[in-house]
Parts: sequence; C-alpha cells; structure tokens
Amino acid sequence: MTTTFSPGPSKVYDALPKYLQDAYESGILSASHRGTAFMNLYKETETLMQEKLHVPADYKLLFTSSATENWEIITQSIVQGASYHIFSGSFGKKWFEYAKHINAKTESLKIDANETIDVENLQIANDFDVIAITQNETSNATQVKNETIAAIAEKFPEKMIAVDTTSSMGGIELDFSLADIWYASVQKCFGLPAGLGVLIVSPKAIEKSKDKGERGRYNSLNFMLENAENYQTHYTPNVFGIYLLNRVLRDMPEIQHVDQITKERMQKLEYTVAMTGKLKLLIENEESRSSTVLAISGSEEFITSVKKAAEKEGMQMGGGYGPLKPTSFRIANFPAITDSEFEKLISFIKQY
Repeated sequence: MTTTFSPGPSKVYDALPKYLQDAYESGILSASHRGTAFMNLYKETETLMQEKLHVPADYKLLFTSSATENWEIITQSIVQGASYHIFSGSFGKKWFEYAKHINAKTESLKIDANETIDVENLQIANDFDVIAITQNETSNATQVKNETIAAIAEKFPEKMIAVDTTSSMGGIELDFSLADIWYASVQKCFGLPAGLGVLIVSPKAIEKSKDKGERGRYNSLNFMLENAENYQTHYTPNVFGIYLLNRVLRDMPEIQHVDQITKERMQKLEYTVAMTGKLKLLIENEESRSSTVLAISGSEEFITSVKKAAEKEGMQMGGGYGPLKPTSFRIANFPAITDSEFEKLISFIKQY
C-alpha cells in the first residue's frame, strides 16, 4: 500500500475504518441534525476543541464545507470596511482575490516566501477593519509564527485578525486568543477525508457580525450563529465528518504534545535534506519555514525523477503547487503519518 505524503488531501488516520464502523453502529449517520444525538455530538466536539487544541471557552465552533468557503463568510458577514491581506503564496493570493471580488476596496501586501512580516514597518490604513493572515501557506511551505500574529495584534488593536490555518490546525499549537477568526479543513493535520471545514469565531467577531447585520444568504454568519446557539447547523451537515473529527480529537494528545512531535520530526527532516548532496530546501529562511509542510526544489527533470523513485518504494510525494508545480515537491509532516512511515521517508531521502 502506498503512503501519501501529499499535503492535502493527505494520509488519513489508520483508525479510520474503526471510526467508520463505530459511526455506522451508533446510528449517528441516520440521526436528524435537529435531534439530541447530533446536538450532543456538536457540543462535545466544541468542548474537545477547547480541551485538546486550547481554543478559548467563549469562542464558537462552526462547521462549513471547506476552508475556502470561509473566505466568503468572512468578507460578506464580518468585514465592514475592507480586509487587508498579507500573504506570500498561492492560497493567500486566492483568499485576497476572492475577497476583492466581493469587496472592491480589499487590498493586499505580498511578501517574498523567504521573508517574515516586517511588523515594525507595517502600515495599514484605518479603512481596513480586518487583517487577513495565511498562517501556514501550503503552496510554498511557509508559516507565520504566533509571535508575529501577537505583534500585529498589539500594533493594530482596533482591527480584527482572521487567520487561515488550513494545513496547521491540529498539527501545531496555535494561540487562538491572538485573533478573532480562525479556520481550517480536516483533510490536513486532522488526518480525515475532505469535505468538512471548521470556522472558529471570538465573541468580538460574533458582535461584529451582529453589528453588520448581514443575513439572508445560505451561509450568512448570523444565520449560522443562531443555529449554533442550540448546537445545530443551518443546513444538513456532514454528520459523518463531524463524528470523525470528534473521534480524532478524543484520541489525540493535547496539542502541546503534538506540537513537540511535529517540530522534532520537521527538524529531523530538514537536517536530512540539508545533509544530502542533491536536495535543496525551497524555503531557505528558517524563520519563515513551515513546521507542517516541507518543500524541496530543483530542476523539473530532477523533481520528476525523485517523485518516481519514491513511488517505486511505496511513497507518494506531494506535487508542487501553482507556478512552483514543475520545480518542487512537498512533504506533509502531519500527525496521521506513523513513525515507521516517517523513518522510511528519512531513509529514502538519505540516498540523495
């Protein structure tokens, strides 16, 4: 069986067949999303997010179809002036472009992938009430650290911060208190099949949404929140996906322990690549390099040959993304990957 190291959709947990069988036998898959069984599942999942990921108790967990659906929700339901997007890669750019399609006043700052955000010299006009940050950019394997988000929050206390953690939530420890809007998908660090997104909003974000008063759309945040007060959803949800998320959260250690393993693995992976003669890290700046996704760069011919060699040994590397597609491949460092699979990857890399 081939092990995928693609950063998404990524390897699912080996316990998934058991979770599936348990879901079927429990009857939850046929339960009404207005009934007690689902409401209890929703409530327990929110509590588990607080216990395992350290989400503040007064933040609200909402379910969407994907991380990208949240782009629309944030812009239409929370942003009142305009959002200001800081990014270095393709997904941050897509979020900006989508927001700009809804609100023409949206602006952005694109930084180099090997740079960190220069908070000291960062200028954001009063017209922008939401700062959008791609915390972990899957396309080029970069990240923004908690400390940087904290510095931005301290410099612009009157603005809200929205954070894309699609390929990091569940894999590293995030300080949710630093921002008011967080979102992710489950097909990355949560080790689950695609088809479920999570949106986490603070009391301030909830108040801002109520103040804006946007409603009437399928995914208007106020409509979602009204249902969420009773641990219900505004549409027939992906109950199976929510059940699986609940089981993963139940079985995972607290996030500080996951964070330690993730970062130790990445250090070993980076060191192994650095000691090879042929492989080169796409992101040279350690300060901007992701903890959950690693990108290797090279000529198109060489990158193709490495990926083919990996496939022969039962490992699928993640392809490059966007303009980086032909000259890079990506390796997911997600919790669902077992120690033995990781060691096999290390042995493969060492031959270069």
